Amino acid sequence: MSQFSWQFRSSADAQTPDRPSLRRGQSAQAIDELKFTLHQRLIEELDPTKLRGLEPERAREAVVVAARSLIAQEMPGIVGAIRDELVSAVTDEVLGLGPIEPLIGDPSISEIMVNAPDQVFYEREGRLYLSSIRFRDHAHIMRIVERIVAPLGRRVDESSPMVDARLPDGSRVNVIIPPVAPKSPTITIRKFQADKMTIEDLIMVGSMTRELAEFFRACVQVRLNIIVSGGTGTGKTTLLNALSSFIPDTERIVTIEDPTELMLQQGHVVSLEARPPSLEGKGEVTQRDLVRNALRMRPDRIIVGEVRGPEAFDMMQAMNTGHEGSLGTVHANSPRDALARIENMILMAGLDLPVRAIREQMTSAIHVIVQIARLPDGSRKITRVSEITGMEGDIVSMQDLFRFEQRGIDSDGRVVGEFRGTGIRPRFTEKFEVAGIHLPPDLFMPVGV
Repeated sequence: MSQFSWQFRSSADAQTPDRPSLRRGQSAQAIDELKFTLHQRLIEELDPTKLRGLEPERAREAVVVAARSLIAQEMPGIVGAIRDELVSAVTDEVLGLGPIEPLIGDPSISEIMVNAPDQVFYEREGRLYLSSIRFRDHAHIMRIVERIVAPLGRRVDESSPMVDARLPDGSRVNVIIPPVAPKSPTITIRKFQADKMTIEDLIMVGSMTRELAEFFRACVQVRLNIIVSGGTGTGKTTLLNALSSFIPDTERIVTIEDPTELMLQQGHVVSLEARPPSLEGKGEVTQRDLVRNALRMRPDRIIVGEVRGPEAFDMMQAMNTGHEGSLGTVHANSPRDALARIENMILMAGLDLPVRAIREQMTSAIHVIVQIARLPDGSRKITRVSEITGMEGDIVSMQDLFRFEQRGIDSDGRVVGEFRGTGIRPRFTEKFEVAGIHLPPDLFMPVGV
């Protein structure tokens, strides 16, 4: 029993609803009605000031005790597993994110998508599933939205129908409501993975081979500038985090993100995070501001979690002026598309530079582009590793060093294929030799050659 005793109003001060009981075979709708009734009574009866300042575990314990007490008083016919389900569900309504709280707590789920009260999807191992979870109505969804954004000093209403937020555990949240989303308020949560995958983990799940991992280790150690390219949800940040593990502990690293997701293990790391404008439209700090500021912080390496705007120009400048070995990610479907995206983002900076000058800057700044993709079976794999080799006229020239070649799909629906070298040795292999790094001579050769 918790040391927190909750005082309920007497029956003279509050209306007592009919005491419901749950008979075998009653519908899920009846269970939802009980949850709603219990939730409303708890809101009426509990003194919310008693929850303030409590640690999460103790606050949950106190609400559980109050819920059990109220069930015993008003709903004595509800016992066993149904009672436990009601207590858990109502506690999630009072303290957590309501019906989706179990999905938040499931470590195997990477994303949660609330499309409508009766459409809650989740992603597990790269595949989408429709859950059995339901909200009562649109107002129920909006109560959860308010619980997410209110602690952050943000708001969402008709005048500001879209908002980005973050849960206390670091998970990213996007909310869009009517009239922009006419059918229903929509919540999309990308869960923060506290246990980021390491290089060994990526090898174990088949995202790369051990030989390819050794190649990446050599690239990071000789301070090549690397861009990780891929679509949404392909694992760009996960791969970037794994690659950063090869950076020596003796170097000072400055990371720039929006929002913070990287979890570097080195001892000398300074993390910077962009800030959106306030409700008055003031106080915004962009990634470009942070990249510029990072150059004054004596970094050995700069890591930009995702290059998405004018900061691309400043990042290229940094890579060209003594900050070799920097890393970043960009949304693109191929290495060639990644270059085009970076070029467009530099143009967004509003600089009156000829396209050829921009491409020459990219050519001298970027050494390697790593393309990662999510395949039809939900697996995430590195599909191409390309080297930037120079300029041919006004075109940036590049060559593939490694490719993932898909041979087909097995009986379980899994993609079958292998990583193959293209037979081309990169031009920067001499840097490996100078650093005393010796890779297998057949590393870049196709399998069987």
